[in-house]
Amino acid sequence: MSRSKGRRKVNPPARTDREVLLAAWGVEVEPQLLDLALTHRSWAFENGGVPTNERLELLGDAVLSIIVTDRIFHDYPDKSEADLVPIRAAAVSEAPLAAIAKEIGLDEFILLGNGELVTGGRDKSSILSDALEALIGATYLTVGLDRTRGVVERLTTPFIVEATKAGPALDWKTSIQMVANAGGLGDVTYTIEASGPDHARRFVATAVVNGRDWGSGRGTSRAKAEMAAAEAAYEELKRAVDA
Repeated sequence: MSRSKGRRKVNPPARTDREVLLAAWGVEVEPQLLDLALTHRSWAFENGGVPTNERLELLGDAVLSIIVTDRIFHDYPDKSEADLVPIRAAAVSEAPLAAIAKEIGLDEFILLGNGELVTGGRDKSSILSDALEALIGATYLTVGLDRTRGVVERLTTPFIVEATKAGPALDWKTSIQMVANAGGLGDVTYTIEASGPDHARRFVATAVVNGRDWGSGRGTSRAKAEMAAAEAAYEELKRAVDA
């Protein structure tokens, strides 16, 4: 029997051949900024409290948002705000950013502390998406907005295109809330009824807007039931608002 069986998987230390990362990224980044973009707070804590990538992450988040929002605003002039919000989310939220980070191999270069390494930090979506935003921030500071736009649009385009095909189904709760906002109806709330034993709970959610029930849905969790209710209510509420 192999001695390695049953052992917890430990992530390897960060790669140092960063030219490979930059080749996949497609644009140069000033070395000190790149080093900062790759420095997770866990590594900083274990190495004397050096600066982390969190400030660059904040900047990169703003740069990413303006690039993607500007693009979909101009590319889809006939879509409403309610249509554009989930499309933007499909390109700037944690899951797609983590997927992009994996695609370019960013996960292999992030500087992580031992605590994160032994718990699979290189596979955590939150760490990957934060590092990608930090890299965007570092790129913006190095080459400016126009060249950063080229990188961001190249990597986010597949997610935007897929989102336009999905329409409101991309995120029913966000979509129905935007419809309610457009009609000046306030927040969409959900009433929940639960049944069944603890190990097999079932939930029924009802979407309520302006004191009226608009649709119900079922699921094995509150979140799934609420999403189903939002889907059931979406078309009727949209017809009422558009009337």
